[in-house]
Amino acid sequence: MGIKGDKTKQFIKQQAKVLFADKGFKNVTMKDICEVTELSRGGLYRHYNSTEQLFSEIISEFLEVQNDLFSESIDKGLPAIEILNEILNRYKSEMNDTQGSLSMAIYEYFSSRENEENVLSKQYNLSYHSWKKLIEYGISRNEFKQVDIKGVFDIILFTYQGVRMYSQLMPIPNETPERIIEQIKLLLLNKKTEE
Repeated sequence: MGIKGDKTKQFIKQQAKVLFADKGFKNVTMKDICEVTELSRGGLYRHYNSTEQLFSEIISEFLEVQNDLFSESIDKGLPAIEILNEILNRYKSEMNDTQGSLSMAIYEYFSSRENEENVLSKQYNLSYHSWKKLIEYGISRNEFKQVDIKGVFDIILFTYQGVRMYSQLMPIPNETPERIIEQIKLLLLNKKTEE
């Protein structure tokens, strides 16, 4: 696919993400995506065969961006605290963005895929390995405490996803993500790193 095709796919994903955040996964149709992108059915189907394929790509891309951020930053030798702050600031921003949350759509998407290999478990493992790499890197640089990496990862992931999910059901004060981020830093950072 050429540059124009890649740009069209990115445009479709951007527009579809807004629809999925607004309507959930189950309520978005290919017709809805045609309308919001102003593409013909043929134009849309040239890039995506279904809402499932499109949504799966949106989720995969999110994890790839996170993994790339961790890997590239570690390869550059950036301080672990700097990498952590960048990702936690992104998480905080996303937790405060109740309109852009895909949490309900993610829940609907994965709950409707009973007969397939559990893609959500794969996503969980990919995310875990990214975080494990960052935490090990921070420990090796003496920026992070020796911690139960799996336990800290679970706290980060499930707290983040929980706030994203609850923000669709009730108002979440802006201070909540801030308090969560501070507690994650307390779990990870060595005293000298915090100063």
